[in-house]
Amino acid sequence: MFERTKKNKNLTLLLSTIAIAFNNNVKLTQSFNSNQAFTRPSTKLFDTSKKTVFIDGSEGTTGLQVRDRLSKRTDIEILKAPSELRKDEATRREYINKADAVILCLPDAASIEAVSLVNDDNDHTVLIDASTAFRCDEEWTYGFPELNEKQHDDICKSKRIANPGCYPTGFISMMRPLVDAGVLKEGTKVTINAISGYSGGGKALMNLFEDDDAENEPWSAYGFTLKHKHVPEMAKYSGLKAKPIFQPQIADFPQGMVVSVPLHYSTFAKSGVTGKTIHEILSKHYNDKNLPFVKVMPRMDSSSEYMYRNNFLRPDTLKDTNKMELFVFDNDDDEMVVLCARLDNLGKGASGAAVQNLNLALGLEETEGLL
Repeated sequence: MFERTKKNKNLTLLLSTIAIAFNNNVKLTQSFNSNQAFTRPSTKLFDTSKKTVFIDGSEGTTGLQVRDRLSKRTDIEILKAPSELRKDEATRREYINKADAVILCLPDAASIEAVSLVNDDNDHTVLIDASTAFRCDEEWTYGFPELNEKQHDDICKSKRIANPGCYPTGFISMMRPLVDAGVLKEGTKVTINAISGYSGGGKALMNLFEDDDAENEPWSAYGFTLKHKHVPEMAKYSGLKAKPIFQPQIADFPQGMVVSVPLHYSTFAKSGVTGKTIHEILSKHYNDKNLPFVKVMPRMDSSSEYMYRNNFLRPDTLKDTNKMELFVFDNDDDEMVVLCARLDNLGKGASGAAVQNLNLALGLEETEGLL
């Protein structure tokens, strides 16, 4: 009996000591934070205020950049499957269906397969696909918010968003305002000349260009079948409907691109249209609305201060950003104009655009993690 009583007294003494120490700690904490009430540590296993995002294809070029952009944020929790299970169908299905949003950074066939893993009763997960698989699908929203106000609003409400291609982003940004203004009519046939950094070719091409022991060309043109996979979305969302002649090129620099469209004034559907007119239309569409990522640069000639060494339009000055700059070079004497869009093929042309669409679809600040 004595031993049990002694143990009880010892236990009581121990608990009293802990309680006194705890109270002293509270007072000490309060003395350092006199303006804050003491609060107990949260018992939540995770912050439910964060939006959860699963990147399917996170090891690819676009996926890595998406992950890098999101990993710096405090309002996003990236769901990451165990590396040994990242291609396991059951695991992918689980992560796809529990996330608030899924960004698909996969080849076309794999993206189609991933979409099929969404459960029939899942009405909450937003899918953003970076492949070409759904860009012309009427059941998907085309993810170019700057197209017009309706497109911006549709993205905010959509659960299925098709991320634009890099080349089409530049082309459509220049053509659609001219079509909407009646300067270019539906059916107008145009030519696109464009150059991109080698990262547009994915890891295989990046490894080739970045291997000091491998032989690679300093510049290459491609797409000579004239059936490039970007052409259908270019025709559809530019409003031209006619397929353009598209001449893409790739060169020995990692990121960045310039997309150029030459036009004769005789191409315009209205008389009296000049380079100044074109610049005013584009400026009204973008600059007057204070859009955060697209800017029409001052009307200029080849000697402008914006040119590299007063003569060259560099393609890589916007790398690692979600920005796009539009230029108008005109020659009224000979009645011709060249429109140029400069952007990062991995930024506004891929991962940056995906994050911008993610922000809109999840009701977050559009510029979060991008400025």
